[in-house]
Amino acid sequence: MTTPRRAATREEIHTYYTESFPAHIDTLPSFITAVGPKEYALAFREAYPVRKQGAPDRTFIRRETWQTNKSGDRLTKQFNSIDELIEFIQYPARHDPLQGSNYALADPDLLERPEPRPDAVYYALDHWERPWVLAVDIDAKDIAARRAASGAEPTTESTKQVDSEHLRETRIVDSAPEGYPYAFADIEQALEYGFAVQEIFEDDFAATETMVVYSGQGCHVYLLDTDHKHRYDEQSREVINDLLLEEYEIPIDPVVTADRRRVMRLPYSLHADVSRVVQPIQSPDFDFRTEAIPSFLTT
Repeated sequence: MTTPRRAATREEIHTYYTESFPAHIDTLPSFITAVGPKEYALAFREAYPVRKQGAPDRTFIRRETWQTNKSGDRLTKQFNSIDELIEFIQYPARHDPLQGSNYALADPDLLERPEPRPDAVYYALDHWERPWVLAVDIDAKDIAARRAASGAEPTTESTKQVDSEHLRETRIVDSAPEGYPYAFADIEQALEYGFAVQEIFEDDFAATETMVVYSGQGCHVYLLDTDHKHRYDEQSREVINDLLLEEYEIPIDPVVTADRRRVMRLPYSLHADVSRVVQPIQSPDFDFRTEAIPSFLTT
């Protein structure tokens, strides 16, 4: 029986990050450390205030892993250990590394609202200890949109313009999982594409270190070999985008591959919109219906 997809409650989010997530720390990819990615980021379902009066409430915050000077040189760690990073994810306002700054999250003890819970946890592809983490994003929504766009090529903007009303007219929103802008078949197709991209990296780029991650609504594919010659420069990333989109016709999000400032979902974090665990996978046969279920849906 398929466990229904639904948004996690704030209590379930808290349960996941305090009881389940810490057990995965030792299995995080080696480039995920307290001070490796240049930033970590959290998204909140509801806007939460910062300390500065008059500043807008935030639904998304980025936190650098190092304090730097004007030249960009590293000075002080923002997270002294992975445990401090976990505390920030579990209790963002109480363990905000910007404590003392006007832009730190407001103290929940001084507000008439509970501490925020992370709807999503991200890390930056830009990295202190390697040239860059190169990633490709394949989303089931884009695959569904391409189907709904009546055969439009995946490289055209038309697949980005298909609204929810049109998806409902084509019964995509009404098909399982009901209410989402894709069908289970679109997730399956995303995983197939993900391993096709991994094979392209290995065959066309002689990559020896790659990884496919189930993202909750599709997959992320990583090329992790250190590129000493190109250092993943803009031209190299555009070549990869063109190859995947135009030659192989794989509907990727080219901005993710091209933009060094992008953040990606942290492996083993919770995709709270669908209550599924983001995780590395070894095969397109990965059963996301049963193998990505957080414990709060099974107890």
